[in-house]
Amino acid sequence: MTNVEYLEISPTNLTILKEQAIDWALSHGLVIRTNSNLSSTTVHAPISLFPSPFPKKEFEFALELQPIFNLLFHKLSRDHEFIEKIIGKLTDVDDFLEKLYNIYITVRKEGVTQQISLGLHRSDYILHLAPNSTEAHIQQVEFNTISSSFSSLSALTSELHKYLLESLKYFDVSPTLKIDALPANEAMINLPKGIAKAHQLYGSESAVVLMVVQPAERNAFDQRWIEYILMNKHKIHLMRKTLLEIQRDGELDKDTKALIIDNKEISVAYFRSGYSPKDHPTGKEWNARLLIERSKAIKCPTVAYQLVGAKKVQQVLAVPGVLERYISNPSDVTKLRSCFAGLYPLDSSPEGEAAAKLALEYPERFVMKPQREGGGNNIYTKDIPQALRRMTLLERSSYILMDLIQPPKMSNIVVREGEVIQGEMISELGIYGVFIGDNRDEGVVINELGGHLLRTKGRETNEGGVATGYSVIDSPLLI
Repeated sequence: MTNVEYLEISPTNLTILKEQAIDWALSHGLVIRTNSNLSSTTVHAPISLFPSPFPKKEFEFALELQPIFNLLFHKLSRDHEFIEKIIGKLTDVDDFLEKLYNIYITVRKEGVTQQISLGLHRSDYILHLAPNSTEAHIQQVEFNTISSSFSSLSALTSELHKYLLESLKYFDVSPTLKIDALPANEAMINLPKGIAKAHQLYGSESAVVLMVVQPAERNAFDQRWIEYILMNKHKIHLMRKTLLEIQRDGELDKDTKALIIDNKEISVAYFRSGYSPKDHPTGKEWNARLLIERSKAIKCPTVAYQLVGAKKVQQVLAVPGVLERYISNPSDVTKLRSCFAGLYPLDSSPEGEAAAKLALEYPERFVMKPQREGGGNNIYTKDIPQALRRMTLLERSSYILMDLIQPPKMSNIVVREGEVIQGEMISELGIYGVFIGDNRDEGVVINELGGHLLRTKGRETNEGGVATGYSVIDSPLLI
């Protein structure tokens, strides 16, 4: 699975193609800022120069799985006994989850004000090539319920690759994989459309959408594209505030529980922050999170959605019999289970003790995952034994153990900050989902696909975030 014909391009034409890619990116908004300052330099986003080959069958299977996962996580978010049993146990070992869980319990006791929930999810997969097998299949890395990023820039990258593939006919390369093998990617349109539908369901034309952002991401272009589409296509105003600003400027209407910020009513609170302890350095940020959850605003996500996105839930779902409690169609259960990698607890249970022993003996087979989002948190292979020996049993219980996915070989050329990097790569496919549920009648208002994201990194790199500097934005070329 290698695009060899791309790698045969001459150095001269490669330079020309790189310059074309950078010019296209700068002129079409496929860009990032070097820091949060408006006067900072705007540069091209980290991108692959060519789309990466991906099996069409597995791509289509990932699309098929997304609506099933959307519904599954909605049902999990509404199962108080499940959240109490699974997340409640983690509160003793994870301060961040404890504070989220306390907000969940507080609002549940007070009474949930808003029964409509919006989910803009992303399920991430890597191709796994089992030993002695010639065919790779997708295995799920994680399911994201908060701040599923890069929808806009991924759609732009798909358009960039169409342009670059067309340009190749003028060079010394005649690729066998054609433009029509690039799947359509409407992530830039579909995620704002989900927010607009939630805004409509809120029922106030004068209300505005709130995007909860990190200070350093005030001017992130992926977020700005969402704001642009909401304002120009759906005629909806968007307000950007940090948690600290929300705590300072926000209040609840005493009668309606509407969230009011800067004298404007908030229809939808869309979180692009709040998934990490670093987003809550003081109690003020936690007070803001509680304020939003108490409010009438439609949350994306609710705190319940955020809790069921924990890695521990991913591991529990792999336990025989759990999926069947939420998914009635046996065929759908089989489909979901087929994409699960091996997942194990690391607690004091017999299964947890056995998993810890196995990880110490064969660390090269595993990755340890904490209950965190945002990249840079996992412990891989050779680092596992030292980490396990350093941890107390209580600390170890906050992690899960996962079989290390073994992707097939693939080569590509990527561009980061103008530098061309060529070599063996690994791609991670993300499928976006849009889900709106109404708990008043257990109705599913929307359950749709949202588009896709492909992130590609050097094969020797463990972590996979674009914003954290590990990956570039890519497109799948279906084979």
